[in-house]
Amino acid sequence: MSQQDWLSKDFYKVLGVSQDASASDIKKAYRKLAKKYHPDRNPGDKQTEAKFKEIGEAYSILNDPEQRKQYDAIRAMGAGGARFASGPGGAGGAGGFEDIFSAFAGGGRPGGGQAGGINIEDILGAFGGAQAGGQGGFSPFGGGGFSGGFGGGHGQQAPKGEDQQARARLSFRDAALGTQISIPVGGRTVKTRIPAGVRDGQKIRLRGKGHPSPYGGESGDLIIIADVAAHPLFTMDGSNLRVTVPVTLPEAVFGTTIEVPLLEGGSVKLRVPQNTPSGRVLRAKGKGITTKSGTGDLLVTLSIAVPTELSDDAEKALRLFGKATEEQNPRAGLFDAAAE
Repeated sequence: MSQQDWLSKDFYKVLGVSQDASASDIKKAYRKLAKKYHPDRNPGDKQTEAKFKEIGEAYSILNDPEQRKQYDAIRAMGAGGARFASGPGGAGGAGGFEDIFSAFAGGGRPGGGQAGGINIEDILGAFGGAQAGGQGGFSPFGGGGFSGGFGGGHGQQAPKGEDQQARARLSFRDAALGTQISIPVGGRTVKTRIPAGVRDGQKIRLRGKGHPSPYGGESGDLIIIADVAAHPLFTMDGSNLRVTVPVTLPEAVFGTTIEVPLLEGGSVKLRVPQNTPSGRVLRAKGKGITTKSGTGDLLVTLSIAVPTELSDDAEKALRLFGKATEEQNPRAGLFDAAAE
């Protein structure tokens, strides 16, 4: 689209905002309309597709402060009766070109490289960055058009495509150890690597994998939200893994060596010291999750298991044990500590 078209197109009306709307209001209006008229929501509807492009076209101009300023200036000249001459002796003569300089320079005439104290090149630059008389640019005496499209003479880029979101259901093992997934997004399949240590609800951004820009700009991003299933044994604590392992009372009292399973398979052996209380945490170094920042540990919480069934001999032995240790009160000082 060339800037000549700006005179006939009301971008504010397209977005449903006033001419003095803030940048925030413009962006909010665009997002609402783009969501409503997006082709993915209206497949095969050519009218909706055209409306979506019109909305994007309007937003690309009004969202850019410099292009919006140029657009407002050109629209103001059009409303005031300014005309663009087709050449010497053409409709409106050279006076139409003087109107352009008047709008930018307070009535100055072109000539000598200056117009009312404003450089001609700067004025022509406002109309797409064209040089006077240049190829494809604006020429006051040759009937040339404006160099249009996104970017103009200011290095501006076409608007980026919209971001997309998708949810990925992951097992705890895949989330902790990392995996390769294929996820359906808008009728296509995106393959990506899920890094190790992804937590439930974590967002993973894939640059350029979202909606393509209808105006030749960069594609939007794809944001994957991880839905991580719970594991019956392990939990994640940063790059550490946690697991609770039961031990018997004799094992806790006399000490023992236990074998603990690892998430990736195999096991690790840990020494339980004598007189270990329930809740004590043992650490297996380097047996946690490996991420870019390093490898965590496996944290093993010991829980003293209470037998659910006792033989006659075991019951007698346990009662004798209780009688022999009845002077040892594990709750001694509990109420004193509570009163502090």
